[in-house]
Amino acid sequence: MKKRKVIVLSIIIIAIALLLEASILKYVNDKNAYRTLNVLLDRVVTVLERNDESRNKLIDSLKDDYIVRAKAVSYIIDADPEVEYDVDELQKIAELMAIDEIHLFDEQGYIYSGSVPKYFGYSFNSGTQMEYFKPMLEDKSLTMCQDVTPNTSEAKEMMYAITWNEDGTKMIQVGIEPKRLLNEIKQNNISNVVAGMPVYKDMEIVVADVDTQVIEGATDSSKTGKKLEDIGISSDSSDRVSSDSTAAKHIKVDGKPCRYVMRQDDKYIVIVTVEDSFYLQGGIIAILIVGTYLVLASCCITYMFSKVIKERLEKEKLIYTSNTDELTRCFNRRAYENDIKELRLSDEWVYISVDLNGLKRANDSYGHAAGDELICAAAHCMRDSFHKYGKVYRIGGDEFAVIITENTDQFHDVLRSFDFNVANWHGEFVDSMTVSYGWVFSTERNWDSVYEISKVADARMYESKERYYNESGSDKR
Repeated sequence: MKKRKVIVLSIIIIAIALLLEASILKYVNDKNAYRTLNVLLDRVVTVLERNDESRNKLIDSLKDDYIVRAKAVSYIIDADPEVEYDVDELQKIAELMAIDEIHLFDEQGYIYSGSVPKYFGYSFNSGTQMEYFKPMLEDKSLTMCQDVTPNTSEAKEMMYAITWNEDGTKMIQVGIEPKRLLNEIKQNNISNVVAGMPVYKDMEIVVADVDTQVIEGATDSSKTGKKLEDIGISSDSSDRVSSDSTAAKHIKVDGKPCRYVMRQDDKYIVIVTVEDSFYLQGGIIAILIVGTYLVLASCCITYMFSKVIKERLEKEKLIYTSNTDELTRCFNRRAYENDIKELRLSDEWVYISVDLNGLKRANDSYGHAAGDELICAAAHCMRDSFHKYGKVYRIGGDEFAVIITENTDQFHDVLRSFDFNVANWHGEFVDSMTVSYGWVFSTERNWDSVYEISKVADARMYESKERYYNESGSDKR
C-alpha cells in the first residue's frame, strides 16, 4: 500500500512538472509573440501617425481652399444679385467652383436660399453640426471651416466653409464631400505599408478599422477588404482591448491553429498572428528534454519526501503514544509532568483535581468492564467540557487532573457544564456516575510552587469526596 502511494505521488509530481513545463513554454511563446507584436506595432503606429499628420495637413490646406471658394461665391452673388434666389444659377456656380452645395443664411442664421432647396429653413439651431457656426452671428468678421462632419439632414460626411458677404447682410456657405479622397489616401497608405512589412514565416500582420472591422491592410494582401470575422477573428466587442493593453488568444485563421495578439486604439485594430507550428517543434523537444529530467528528479524527490513523511509520522505517533493514556485518550502522567513544569505562578490558571466516586464498588459488582466504562465516561465528560480551555490528564487509576489556561473568567460556567454532563450520563453497565473534584486558582495567594497548588486541589477534592460519602451514606470502600 505504501509503495502504491509513493508511485501515485510520483505520477502526480511528474504530471504537475510536465504541466508546469507546458505552462512555461506557453508563457515564453506568448512573451515572444508579445515582443514581436510590439516591434511590428511600433512600425505600424509610426506609419499611421505620419499618415494622420499628412491627412491633417491636407485638411488644413483644404480648409484654406474652401474658405477662398466661399468668398469667391460671395463676390459672385454680390456682383449679380439676381442669382441670390435662382437655384439653377446657384447650382451652376457650385459646379463652376467645384463644390457640392451652396447655402445662403440670413442674419438670424436661417437658410433662405441655395443650390439645395430641401435644406431651406434649416438654421444654426437645427443640429450639432450646424451649431458649430453660431459664432458667425456674433462676429461678422469671422470665416469658419468645419472638419469632416456628418451633416444634419442626411448624416453625410461633409466639409463646410462659411463667410459673411461684403456688406454683412447674409452668410454664404459652401459644402464639399472630400470623403472619397481621404479614404483612398488612408487605405492606400495602410495597405501598401503593411503589405511591405517583413515578417517571419507563419506570421501575419492585420490592420482593421475599429468600427467596421474591415481589414485595411495585411501582409497577406488577399485579406484586405475582408472583415475580421471572415478570417476567424471574433468581432465581438468583449474580445477587444484598449490601446494600452495586449490580449493573447488562440484561434484558427484560414483553418490553421494560431496564436494571436491584438491591440486597438480609437481608429485601428492591429493584430499579429503566429501559427502554432512556429513553436511546436521546439516546444516538443523542450518538453521531452525537461520531461526526462523531471521524471528522474521527481523520483528522487518522491523517495526523499516519502522518507521524511514516514519519519515524521513515526515521530508524531511516538510522541502521541508516549503522552497519551491508552484507555481514555487523555494526556498521561508523563505529559502531565512535562506540562506542569512549564506553568508559571505569575500567570492565571486553574488546577482541578478529579476523582471518581464508587469505582471499587462498580468493579466488585459489575466487573472491570464497568469500572473501565466509568473511567472512560469521566474522561469523555472532562474532555467535552474542558478541552477548549486546557488539558485533561489521567494521572492514576481513577485520578484525573485538569489544567485550565484559557478564558479562566469563564471557569464557573464551564464547571457547571461539566456537572451537567456527569449528571446526565448513563452507561451500559452502570446507570449513573458521580465524581469529586477540587480546584485552585493560581492567583488565590502567593504559592511556593505548582506542586503546592496541586496538593491543595487534592485536599479540596478529598473534602468533596468526604461530603459525598457522608451525604449518600455509601461505603467509602
